[in-house]
Amino acid sequence: MKKLALIILSISMLSSCVSKKIYTELEEKYDKLRGSNESLFAENQDLIDQKKALQESKIKLQSEVDKLASERERITNAVNQLEDKKRNLEAEYENLANDSEQQLSAKAEENRRLLVQLQEKESQLASESERLEQLQSELSERSARVDQLEGLIAAKEAAMQRLKDAVSSALQGFEGKGLTVERKNGKVYVSMENKLLFSSGSWAVNGEGQRAVENLASVLKDNPDINVLIEGHTDNVPYGGKGVLLDNWDLSTKRATAIVRILVNNNVNAEQVTAAGRSKYVPLTSNATSTGKAKNRRIEIILAPNLDAINDLLEE
Repeated sequence: MKKLALIILSISMLSSCVSKKIYTELEEKYDKLRGSNESLFAENQDLIDQKKALQESKIKLQSEVDKLASERERITNAVNQLEDKKRNLEAEYENLANDSEQQLSAKAEENRRLLVQLQEKESQLASESERLEQLQSELSERSARVDQLEGLIAAKEAAMQRLKDAVSSALQGFEGKGLTVERKNGKVYVSMENKLLFSSGSWAVNGEGQRAVENLASVLKDNPDINVLIEGHTDNVPYGGKGVLLDNWDLSTKRATAIVRILVNNNVNAEQVTAAGRSKYVPLTSNATSTGKAKNRRIEIILAPNLDAINDLLEE
């Protein structure tokens, strides 16, 4: 208890030194993160749309390849028929060697005409074969890109599922005490109600809340590629405390930074963590009841993957 009192006293002393400049910097950092969060969601949707477009293009190319293969077979059959007809005409030409000059001239002209047709068909066949090979090469390249993109997306999904499982395991003892862990929109959301973390009107994390956040830190420190957003939320009751805090914006931000400090003090890279205060403006449910207000007073920890590899592939 003496140690806990010293910690609370230290946090209170540090908090009292918070200036309007720091609050403004936190608010700017949150605005940037909020934009990044919305961009990540848009990028995730764009990835799904581009994957669908690539798959549709692959199907279209495959259809065209099949059509060209059929056309090449038809042309090949026509060439073979012309060659057979040429041989027959040559045989007839030999048989008619003693016929009149007019008949021989007619046969020779027909033979020359067939030779021209044969050459045209052979040229057409060669051109179609070249085009078919080019389309097959393009199809193979696009198929490889689709497979690579699907692999990257699947790897990210698997990594986020492993992260969710690891977080759920680390926080297992706190579920049912105002803590939930879920996956949505390609991210992992850890929600902690204030009753697990703070006393009313306070931003000092209690003992049980400290243990929960430390358990979460033990997972996050081993995942340096995960972006961590800490959002503080309040109900719609105006902040009535005194001191450095003015309103619910201040209170929600102070609570978010209190969680950030615990994470950073437990070896989570400070560069991957951001604190944000949302005040009363993102409620989970109605504030008309005490139960609803309790649910709205919370800390949201949003874990988002790094999508640089997927973006690099799409820009190639």
